[in-house]
Amino acid sequence: MKKISDSLLKLKKYCEKEGFKGYDPYDGLNSRVFKALPFVGRSAIARLVWIQLFKRMPFNLRPLAGIRKDYNAKGIGLLLDGYLSLLEIIRLRPEMQVNFGTKQELTATIEHLAGLLLELRSPDTSGAAWGYNFPWQCRREFLFPANEPTVVATNFCASALLRAADMLDREDWRKVALSSAKFVTDDLRRTPHKGGFIFSYSRMPGNDTIYNASLLGSRLLSLCANAGAPDASLLKDLAEQSVKACCADQRPDGSWTYGVAPVTGWVDSFHTGYNLDGLVAYEQCTGDTRFHDNIVKGLDYYVRTFFNHETGQASYYNNRIYPIDIHCPGQLPVTLSRTGTYAVHRDLALKVLHHAIDTMQAPDGYFYYQLKQGISSHISYMRWSNAFMFASLATALLEECRLR
Repeated sequence: MKKISDSLLKLKKYCEKEGFKGYDPYDGLNSRVFKALPFVGRSAIARLVWIQLFKRMPFNLRPLAGIRKDYNAKGIGLLLDGYLSLLEIIRLRPEMQVNFGTKQELTATIEHLAGLLLELRSPDTSGAAWGYNFPWQCRREFLFPANEPTVVATNFCASALLRAADMLDREDWRKVALSSAKFVTDDLRRTPHKGGFIFSYSRMPGNDTIYNASLLGSRLLSLCANAGAPDASLLKDLAEQSVKACCADQRPDGSWTYGVAPVTGWVDSFHTGYNLDGLVAYEQCTGDTRFHDNIVKGLDYYVRTFFNHETGQASYYNNRIYPIDIHCPGQLPVTLSRTGTYAVHRDLALKVLHHAIDTMQAPDGYFYYQLKQGISSHISYMRWSNAFMFASLATALLEECRLR
């Protein structure tokens, strides 16, 4: 527990020093240099190349290219979730406020982060929704404008805001969070599939058959229905249709490919965790246990496949280790906590987190994005690496406190 606590404290100090702003692996199109290049920005290929240049480079070109550190809504949602776990921790273990802050100090930070989420909402949506603070090119097919909302980002932001509303008794936050259900029901497309349907990733064309996006949509609808959203029965029904479609495509070994289309036919670690998060939230919020075997089978595959039980090393894909992405170890304690199996797999969770701390945390406290067999990038990314690990470590520490 001490290693996790020390790591989380170092990361907390780093994130606070940075004011919760940072770079992102995909923020290349925020470059003032790129925007100034005549005609280049009109080319989808040029945009893809530019994004990949910044994403893959082992050293940081962003200051030279005029890319500034900024708030990212999903990152703020993850940080909010982590601070809420810290508040629960010091309620259980008051002596830990010496390191992590008093209730008053943590509450002030929570109010600040929740306020940022309200400010970072995407405009012109049917309900509260969130996107990313940069435009990004999706293959050659279409360009996501900055702040274009997605179901994934909205799930992380709205669910954290809903948790904050419950813990601090803030009806104004609850109202905003519950309104996000309208974004899912009214703004996203539904692709009929095997007796149900799959929610689209966003309002943009394409990306209509991605399992984790649809199941995170089910998760958000289930949470909102359980928290008293209007039309709760409708939300549960729509969540069920998405769950039904996605579970129909679970493979016999318990795995899911990333999506329905052949081009999305890989199987990876943290998106499997997202799928399980969506399924278990649906079961817990609705009481519908018909898909429980899918959860059990998927969790067994997840735990067996993506983690070395001897060393704690996490793998990205089901058939190869590298690149080791920080999301892979970071998602494990979250999914174990949400499925109620942290105690069962505690030894593995600690090994995985300890391995990540030993190999992917910088002396300054931030976490690396990925480790590769060749030259790895040690650039600090607030949303992808630091906010994700902040929520993960706080979840693990809270589970450890509950077990003592």
